[in-house]
Amino acid sequence: MIGQLSRKTPVIVQGATGRTGSVHVRRMLDYGTRIVAGVSARAGADSVEGVPVFPDCRAAVAATGANVSLAMVPPLGVLAAAEDAVNAGIKLIVTVAEGVPVHDAMRVGQIVHNAGATWVGASTPGLAIPGEMKLGFLPDVSLRPGPLGMMSKSGTLSYETGYRLGAVGLGTSIWVGVGGDPVKGVRFPDLLDTFLADKRTEGIVMVGEVGGSEEEDFADALARAATRKPVYALVAGRGAKEGVPMGHAGALMFGNVGTFETKKARLEAAGAHVFATMEDLIAACRRQH
Repeated sequence: MIGQLSRKTPVIVQGATGRTGSVHVRRMLDYGTRIVAGVSARAGADSVEGVPVFPDCRAAVAATGANVSLAMVPPLGVLAAAEDAVNAGIKLIVTVAEGVPVHDAMRVGQIVHNAGATWVGASTPGLAIPGEMKLGFLPDVSLRPGPLGMMSKSGTLSYETGYRLGAVGLGTSIWVGVGGDPVKGVRFPDLLDTFLADKRTEGIVMVGEVGGSEEEDFADALARAATRKPVYALVAGRGAKEGVPMGHAGALMFGNVGTFETKKARLEAAGAHVFATMEDLIAACRRQH
C-alpha cells in the first residue's frame, strides 16, 4: 500500500478541525496531498480549509472512497480513531501522537492486523512520496525527490538526512517514519519488500539507533532477500551509556542486544554499509549515486 501512494490517493484526516489538524491539513494540501475529507465529532464543523468534514470515518469513506487515513488526534484518542478507520474499511492508517499507552498500541496493532490493514505509528512524523504527497508533518524543505528510499526511527534525524541528501543533489523516493515506540505498527523489516520492489528506489537509507532489535531484524530480512539494493544504515547513539534513556521509549539495550556493535555486525554481515555519523552516510550515498 505504501509504495502505491501518489498525489491521486484519496486521504481523510481524523481530527482535522483541531488546532494542529487544521494547520497541517493546509500544509499537506499545499504540498499536493489529495485530502478529500476531514473527520471530527465537533458540532458545527462543516469544513476545514475547503475540505468537507464528516462525523466519522464511515461517512467520510462512503462519500469519498478514501482508503488512507491520517489521525491527528491526542494519544488517548488513537485507539478509538484506529477502530473508526478500520471499521470504515481504511487500509492504511497513520497516527502521529506521542505517548500512546502501550496497552492501546497493542490493541491497535491487533485490530489493524485482523483487518488486513497497515498501521504506521503509534508515534511518527509521517510518511511521504516526495514530489507527490505527504502524510503528517514532514518538512517540505527535506522532501526532494530522488533515488533513495528512507526509513527512520527518529523524526529529527530523518529531516536532517533528507535535507542533506537534497543539498548534494540526491533525494528520496519513499520516506517512512516508523517511530521509536516499543509497540508499533510497521517496523524496518516490514518495509524491505516495498523498498526493494519500488522502481524509483535505487538504494535504501535506514536511520536507526541503539536499543531494541529492529535493526537486527532488518538485517535478517535483508540476508534472506532474493533481490538486492545497497543499504546505508545510520545507527545513532554509539556513545550512549548503558542504563541511561536516550529519548525514545524503545531505545533500550539489554546486555549484548541492541548495542551499536551488535547492530553494526548484523547489518554488515547482511551486506549493509553502516555508519556512526550522518556525514559519513551522506558521503557514501553521494559516491554511489
